[in-house]
Amino acid sequence: MSRLHLFDMDGTLMHGSAAAIEISRQLGVEREIAELERAFAARELDPPRFAELACALWRELTEEHVAAAFDGAPWMAGIRDVWAEIRARGERCAVISLSPGFFVERLLTWGADAAHGSLWPAVPFRDPVDPAGILDAGAKVRIADGLCAEFGLTRADCVAYGDSMSDAELFSVVPVSVAVNADHHVRDIAVHAYTGRNLREAYELVGSVS
Repeated sequence: MSRLHLFDMDGTLMHGSAAAIEISRQLGVEREIAELERAFAARELDPPRFAELACALWRELTEEHVAAAFDGAPWMAGIRDVWAEIRARGERCAVISLSPGFFVERLLTWGADAAHGSLWPAVPFRDPVDPAGILDAGAKVRIADGLCAEFGLTRADCVAYGDSMSDAELFSVVPVSVAVNADHHVRDIAVHAYTGRNLREAYELVGSVS
């Protein structure tokens, strides 16, 4: 028997922050991205519109900014160790995030079997955002199903880790879920809940496969 561990990134693997916030910090536009984040949380902006506005805000973005944002982000402790243990057990781990793929995919070097984010234009931006490439909450379920097919597993074999409304749909279709530093949208429906800064402690709530 095997399992697929599905991790959200913003607010879950990254404590109290998000890729958009960390990138904006590098560019000195924290105030502007905070307003976009507020509007998105209030459902005044859908994911494609958020991406379009953020892309315009980050018109000076370079690969160096992205690397600095990633390296300086407040990551949870123990991510690499947890993923190494998952893989040593013959299980799988993946990241699914609405954030830009060019940021999310950097987690592959930390040991994730897969990392999926929204398809943004290449950095530095020369092309417009394609709305079709921007993920929403429902996409997390579709991507999870695709990963299950790839790894020969089913939804019944999945464990989901998340923190906010964008994770609620995925939490509703898998048997085991862990709310990590979460708001009420997922904390109230999760099987387990964790508050803290060490991913191992959240992972250990799940227990081992019998």
